Amino acid sequence: MSNNLDGHCLCGSITYTCDAEPIMTAICHCTECQRQAGTAFSIIVGVPREQLDIKGDSLKVFETIGDDTGATAARNFCGTCGSPIISVLSNAEDIAWIKAGTLDDASWLEPELEAWTSSAQPWAAMPEREDRGYFPRGLDVG
Repeated sequence: MSNNLDGHCLCGSITYTCDAEPIMTAICHCTECQRQAGTAFSIIVGVPREQLDIKGDSLKVFETIGDDTGATAARNFCGTCGSPIISVLSNAEDIAWIKAGTLDDASWLEPELEAWTSSAQPWAAMPEREDRGYFPRGLDVG
């Protein structure tokens, strides 16, 4: 299913390529993703971190700590335009979670699951689908 996993930030200072198949596509409803995205959820694509090549010198990192797990999330973003690029969780450091809005082409993306649905905003609730997993809390990806 070779999908295009190239992308960039809003201003183009940060670009990335990834020569791998997605591990997982998901919708994350955690409160930290809501704050970082500035909306009700974040659509993410998990890829092998070692196959993700990020270029640009304006990449910054802000770390958050999950309330339940105590795990750190390194939230990488463009220091020039503020676009979130990837997140890396300390309990699964081999996976980079690309923010799908930064992909050059996200038309192929179909989220397989929704995580942290217990934090989902009630006004953004979508009907549950049989082809998608639902998790009130996070996943054990480590």
